[in-house]
Amino acid sequence: MADKKLIISTKKYVGESSVVSARLPVDLIKRIDDICDLTKRNKNEVIQMCIEFAVEHIEIEK
Repeated sequence: MADKKLIISTKKYVGESSVVSARLPVDLIKRIDDICDLTKRNKNEVIQMCIEFAVEHIEIEK
């Protein structure tokens, strides 16, 4: 799975949503902030794209 990449496009998400709160490590937040700076996207958009990518590519071991 190391070869998979998350490509961030210029399209914004539209649709119904709700608020979710999560605690994240400071170093991860810094990495997300760096992505936001490079892509000119806000933190919500980047985190949402990352979560969608993870959910679509997750493998669950039993």
